[in-house]
Amino acid sequence: MEIVNPCFSVLSNYEVMESLKTLKDTKKKQGLRNLATITYESLQYLEDSPCKQQSRETIHAFLTKVRQLTCKLTTTECLMIVNDPPTSALHIQLLIEDSEERLTEEQVNELLQIVARHFPNISSENS
Repeated sequence: MEIVNPCFSVLSNYEVMESLKTLKDTKKKQGLRNLATITYESLQYLEDSPCKQQSRETIHAFLTKVRQLTCKLTTTECLMIVNDPPTSALHIQLLIEDSEERLTEEQVNELLQIVARHFPNISSENS
């Protein structure tokens, strides 16, 4: 197996939603009904998710603050937290692999405070 493009990145739900909005707004659809349907359905789903309340600035500020924590979260774990901001310690356990061994109770509480500070509308909706 050959690696064709070694430079790639994962996208947050917010970035996907912004890309789909841009795609939807372009007038070059040229009979791509399936693409239009997929775009519409995906946007409907994403607009009912926490990413609707997010912005590039809040995501960047959140990730900067999380990197300062003493616990080291993987890129995938940070992405999952951005896409589905946790509102409880149990929610963190579901998002972070082996969180019981990797995070102390204080770190879990600190992570919850960071989430509440950077995504306040999301945290209050899920409570």
